[in-house]
Amino acid sequence: MPYTPECKVIRNQITKSGTSIGANYREANRARSKADFINKIRICEGEANETIYWLEIIAEMKWLEIPRLELT
Repeated sequence: MPYTPECKVIRNQITKSGTSIGANYREANRARSKADFINKIRICEGEANETIYWLEIIAEMKWLEIPRLELT
């Protein structure tokens, strides 16, 4: 990606949201109750969704060649 202020922000955001998924998933596996587990998994889903958003921005701006971005 180009070394611009905009790309720096997106790099930081994607790093935060992308690594947060694993940390929150680990916390979910140590949940104190079923409700706590569900809540923590929902946080994982939100972080994953944010990561997808940043990948879409990168692809739309053509900052990186992403051969195929599959979203489900």
